[in-house]
Amino acid sequence: MAVASLAAPGGAAHSQDQSVPSASRHRTIVSLLARSGEMSVEALADHLDVSRETVRRDLARLEAEGRLRRFHGGARALGAAAPLPETEGPFAQRMTQNAGAKQAIARAAAALFEPDSSLFIDTGSTTIAFAEALALRPPLVAITNAPRIAATLAQHHGHKVFLIGGAYGADAGESLGPLALEQIGKFRADYAVLTIGGLDSGCVMDFDLQEAEVAKAMIERADRLVVLADHSKFDRRAVFEVAPLAQVDVIVTDLPPPGPLARAIADADVRLVVAGGGA
Repeated sequence: MAVASLAAPGGAAHSQDQSVPSASRHRTIVSLLARSGEMSVEALADHLDVSRETVRRDLARLEAEGRLRRFHGGARALGAAAPLPETEGPFAQRMTQNAGAKQAIARAAAALFEPDSSLFIDTGSTTIAFAEALALRPPLVAITNAPRIAATLAQHHGHKVFLIGGAYGADAGESLGPLALEQIGKFRADYAVLTIGGLDSGCVMDFDLQEAEVAKAMIERADRLVVLADHSKFDRRAVFEVAPLAQVDVIVTDLPPPGPLARAIADADVRLVVAGGGA
């Protein structure tokens, strides 16, 4: 893994618009969408190193050919579910969204931790994939509020697992509320590994108050914060702030963030790990 390089802003990208054959760009766009489900025009432009106008023309052509579907500000692969704006759907639905990207993130994130490290792990579709990848790694200590994550880790390689109790949230299968927060306070961990609802240049966020409270409690009791976020979380605003960007130590994602967000991440001295691109 390698830290993702940040594309330089300005007109340099535009100079390559005509040098890259459109057929090659089209194949790349379709491949990226097949992998990630959907992407914004800005993210595609940064990835391809071309102008947004070029991307919009490419998307119009590809939609006319029946190879993708456009939406305002981006495009998605054929058959990919459209997310609800500024909200999260049922957990079972989220488990199927960007599944390939989440698995890639999970594998990259699992490789970051040394044996015997201690990790808080919160509940989310990406952290479930992370637990499946982590289960195959050398033993460590996991503290989680998700019975599914606890069961996944407990079955393999001698991991030591602590399950946080509390009021049971049936949708995501998680422990929440005052009892969960009290129990989190009894632990100290090397890392808090969290999934999030949104990420912008200022902070990481969640859509659910109780889940945000659990995340904050884990951060308070951990030495370092690792955020797992696929590209759909970039520049997405959620309701409840979890932590300022400057408090994050590592972000593991599937695609490089768009330019302004990438610069904010770099300015905050956050390590960026792009799955498939290394660290």
